[in-house]
Amino acid sequence: MFFLRSLLFNLFLYTGIIVVFVIAIPALFLPTKITLLFGKFLGHYVIFIVRIFLNTKVEFKGVENIPKNEKYFVACAHQSMFETFALQSVLDYPVFILKKELLKIPLFGQYLKKIKSIEITRDTTTKENLNFFDKVAKIVSEENRPLLIFPQGTRVKFNEKVPFKKGVGRIYETLNISCLPVALNSGKVWPKEGIIKHPGNITVSFLKPIKAGQNRDEFIKNLEIKIYDEIKNIS
Repeated sequence: MFFLRSLLFNLFLYTGIIVVFVIAIPALFLPTKITLLFGKFLGHYVIFIVRIFLNTKVEFKGVENIPKNEKYFVACAHQSMFETFALQSVLDYPVFILKKELLKIPLFGQYLKKIKSIEITRDTTTKENLNFFDKVAKIVSEENRPLLIFPQGTRVKFNEKVPFKKGVGRIYETLNISCLPVALNSGKVWPKEGIIKHPGNITVSFLKPIKAGQNRDEFIKNLEIKIYDEIKNIS
């Protein structure tokens, strides 16, 4: 039964993405806000089909912790594709940091560029990477949108505790703004590998922001503890 649910979910997921991408083509020539609205729609769409086809309830905890009148960036656990869509339904049009390879995907890459996503070539030293933190600081200062990063660097299993990348500390230090930690258990339902989804509910927990001013290494340690402790609580 759940195999059939998973197949139907995947069918509606990818069909929906393709349809939205085609409909949104004119937005590439319009103000960026129009493209961002399509992203927010996809976030709500994914939450909807998760509920309909997987019988999975999605709960957002701690939404009141999202800063209202100040710049901040989001550091979120990363377990599946779910959060890349769903967080757009709650956050105000986040700026993504992503692998440079994603920008090469036809049409999808054009949308990512349009919404000013920031690319990085992982595990290499390039001229672009050397200017990466300057680029992040520039976009954050110009945009009234929160930066969204995944400090684990890649999708991991929901019960896997990998050390956070040092880059999140550098971003915290460079931007000198609050960090909003986000814990979740999406990998229990929507694992990073395979097409089969599993029974269960998804909780996305927004924790209290970590204010600017901590030592870089201290910040990374505190961020890890906060996120992994909360994942344990909600799993």
